[in-house]
Amino acid sequence: MTAQPGSTRALSPDAGSGPAPANLIESSARSMLAVRQLRLTDFRNYRQLRLDCGLEPVVLVGGNGTGKTNLLEALSFLAPGRGLRRARLDDVGHRLRGEEPGNVHGAVHGTVPWAVAATLDTPDGRLAIGTGLEPGRSEGSPSRRIVRIDGKAASSQTALGLHVAAVWLTPQLDRLFLDGASERRRFLDRLVTALHPQHAGDVAAYEHALRQRARVLAEGGRDPHWFTALEDTMARHGVALAAARADTVHRLDAAARLGIGPFPRAALAMAGEIDGWLDSMAALDAEDRLRAELAANRLRDAEAGTTSIGPHRSDLAVRHLDLDLPAAEGSTGQQKAVLVSIALAHARLVAMSRGRPPLLLLDEISAHLDAERRTALFDEVVALGAQSWMTGTDAELFAPLRGRAQILCVADGSIAAI
Repeated sequence: MTAQPGSTRALSPDAGSGPAPANLIESSARSMLAVRQLRLTDFRNYRQLRLDCGLEPVVLVGGNGTGKTNLLEALSFLAPGRGLRRARLDDVGHRLRGEEPGNVHGAVHGTVPWAVAATLDTPDGRLAIGTGLEPGRSEGSPSRRIVRIDGKAASSQTALGLHVAAVWLTPQLDRLFLDGASERRRFLDRLVTALHPQHAGDVAAYEHALRQRARVLAEGGRDPHWFTALEDTMARHGVALAAARADTVHRLDAAARLGIGPFPRAALAMAGEIDGWLDSMAALDAEDRLRAELAANRLRDAEAGTTSIGPHRSDLAVRHLDLDLPAAEGSTGQQKAVLVSIALAHARLVAMSRGRPPLLLLDEISAHLDAERRTALFDEVVALGAQSWMTGTDAELFAPLRGRAQILCVADGSIAAI
């Protein structure tokens, strides 16, 4: 049976991929976070889609451009943030190739509304989550993202973090150790949110105040009360997010140093001025110091056009322990292996801390992994009891998962069990 845009028939892929081991199903039923049904409306290349899932890992196989990554992106919106592509919400809505947003059927004020809805199994029972883009009520009014949990409106998307932990690896992250510090901070903040659900709110509040302060400085504002309020927000939320990062990195460093099968051992540490403060003083003292530094640096920051101190300037330092060198100095394959090793160590950490592993969204995961490491990755995912969603163009690369996963073929927005 296939699921196609506009179809109301359910796909039960587990029926076509062989039975999963009984112990996997039993352990998953007790402690798993699993998507049992995914419904998309006007999302990317999917006009309408309903996909019913079992508890096992899901493998999406198909050619480039068929919609595999779009499905992972939809799942990533079940967690706080802008999704695995960090796309503008206005760009996610369905449209035909080359079609302008304002010409799309159903578009409101040039914006295409879209929705992602899911029914999940959690250790606490069934949970329904819906999120999507709601256009502005009038011309010129902004569109906004809405979130509903079990039919009730949530005050913000950060509420999703209380229920869903999701971590993803994409081909773009293969350059994580070579790109700028901002990419590593974003990657780390996703890992932190899986352990500290309130972290997403602290990041959002800090970054909003950071932008507001920069705007007021650029406009030549001199109102001390306005600066004091913004800098107080930055100090409170900035130290809170830095402390959550420090806790996560400390725990993840211990887990990553153990290594997983053929994947390398890794060491992680925070590198930044605020991070150094938290090593030597209480959080309240760090808040006071950050407030004072921000106030003292207003003129310098206005001239430089940037805020010179804060957790937005921290970095994540990663070392390949087996080679005894910074991860950035390894080969492409070595860097990918370190990245996967960190993701698996983090999944184990989340499973121990929150009672269930996170959703793992692994896009084109087989690239740069040899057969031994691919098999080890698949074995670890199954052992964790994680519902991992993996994509690839070659079904044979996922042969070790046959009988242990739902293997689906994606072709131009339609899905069929292999």
